[in-house]
Formats: sequence, C-alpha cells, structure tokens
Amino acid sequence: MKFNVFLLISLWLLASCNSYATEKTIIRLGVQASGTVDWELSALQDNPQADFQLKIQHLANAEAGKIALQSGAVDMIVSDWIWVSSLRATGADFAFYPYSDTSGALVVAENSPIHSVKDLKGKRLGIAGGELDKNWLLLQALAGQQQLDLDASVEKVFGAPPLINEQIKQNRVDAVLTYWHFAARLEAQGYRQIIDGRGILKGLGIQESVPSLGYVFRESWANSHKQALNNFFKASKQAKNQLCTADAAWQKIAPLTKVDDLPTQAKLRQRYCEGNIEHWGKQEQQAAGRIYAILRTLSNKQLTGNSDTLQPGTFWAVE
Repeated sequence: MKFNVFLLISLWLLASCNSYATEKTIIRLGVQASGTVDWELSALQDNPQADFQLKIQHLANAEAGKIALQSGAVDMIVSDWIWVSSLRATGADFAFYPYSDTSGALVVAENSPIHSVKDLKGKRLGIAGGELDKNWLLLQALAGQQQLDLDASVEKVFGAPPLINEQIKQNRVDAVLTYWHFAARLEAQGYRQIIDGRGILKGLGIQESVPSLGYVFRESWANSHKQALNNFFKASKQAKNQLCTADAAWQKIAPLTKVDDLPTQAKLRQRYCEGNIEHWGKQEQQAAGRIYAILRTLSNKQLTGNSDTLQPGTFWAVE
C-alpha cells in the first residue's frame, strides 16, 4: 500500500516537472499584414523553439502597431528608435533591439537625366510618407551640405508608397524617394537607384551601419522574460541568415512577397539581405545619437520631441 502511494506521488511529481519543463513563454508579436517581417517569422516558425512560442497578430499599419503595443494588446512590434526615445522622454519604459538597417532609396527612370541629388533641382519628387519622413529629412540634410535647399528646390508629391510608385510609372514625377521594398520593385523593372539610406548617412559623415527598424517592447516585460526574448533574437537572426543563404528556405517564403516574377523576387531578396545587422555596439549607438541630432534640428523637434539627446535606455542590451 505504501509502495503504491509512493509510486503515485512519484508519477505525479514527474508529470508536474515535465509540464513545467515544456512550458513556453508566449511572445505576442504585432506585425503589419503583408510586411517583410512576416518572411522572417515564417522561416523562424519552421523550427520550433525550446523556450518561447510566437503568437502573431496581424495589424493594418504602423500606427495600429504602436497603439496595440501601448495598450498591452501585444508584447512587441517592429518600429524605429526615434519613437522609442520620444516615449522614454515621457517616462515610458520601451526599448529597441535592431532588426534591419535597410531604409529607403531615391529612384529614377533608367533614361532620366538625374544622376545626383543636385540634379533634383526644379524637378517633381515623389516622397513616400509625409514631411517628417526620416528619409526625406536626411536627404535634405545631405543636399544642404551641397548648398541646395531641397525643400524649396523641388515640387513635392507626398503619398503612400504604392501611389508613389504609380506616379513615376506614369511619368507624373521625375524621381521617387520611397521605402526599400517599393524601391526594389521599381529597380527590378529597370528603374535606377541614385542613392539609398546608407549612402545618405555616409554622405553626412556617418560610416556606421545604424538600424532603421527594430523590435520594440516594454523594458519591464523584457526583464521578466529575458532568456526567452534573447533566444528569440538569436532565432530571428538565424532565420534571416537562412533566408539569405539557402535557396530552398527562400523559395518556401517567396509567396509571401506577393510577387510572381523572378527578377523582382531576386531584387527583394537582395535588398532584404543587405539589411542584415552585422555589428551592433557602442559605435553604432553613438552614431544613432548623431542621426538623432540631425533629425531633431530638421524636424524642428516635431519628430523627436523636446529631448535634446537620444534617451538613455533606448537600446536594449542582450546579456
């Protein structure tokens, strides 16, 4: 009798331990529907992880993601560190971990007479986003170094990226400054890139590769799920490397690009992989501070908020 009781207790303890050992941290991740983050997450989910499980919530746009994160509907989204810094300045505890350093590009028709930023003078320029778009602000800073007031020198046409692409296809604008994946689609159709986000930053004296987008989450939440979060970041990087080095892995997620022709798929893959973060440390974070200062001045604090400098704690440190 005593033996049976002991056996039952032992089996119960073993079952409890196994249940505890297999329990995974749920990471609720909000991503834009049809966004490029889906590519990576799809590859990641093909290899189940030991200590975390993703619960993906598709969102309509970037603003919906910010609302979902701030309301607690999701644990993490992909956004930019400028926004994170502005929130921290108000006392919020959000933090940023890099995802990609690909941002945007200036693109023209193959036979266009435009070959440099200076050649934009007097032209119609399509700009994805609005007056506070970071690519637009930084391009103005670069033009200013060449004694060109770009804001006053071009006829600006603002709009959503798909609309901007249509504008140049219909010859309604002479050049477009748009997000990288829309620029890649144009390049695959024979359009020519004048300069991309990295080129703009190098022209401004910033040689470091600074991520434009990253995973954003509450620092308090991250501290409570540190191991699972750090393992997610490692798995995310492995998934991206797999997409960039293994053709079979890329072919598996190719339908998510919603593109049928191979040249466009190839260009999207090329630009996506160019955004891989190779180095992320003190130098890159200091460079982000210099970019912050440029954007703060050009946006008249509208983009960054009132803080003079990038807020401490903006960047999450993986341990």
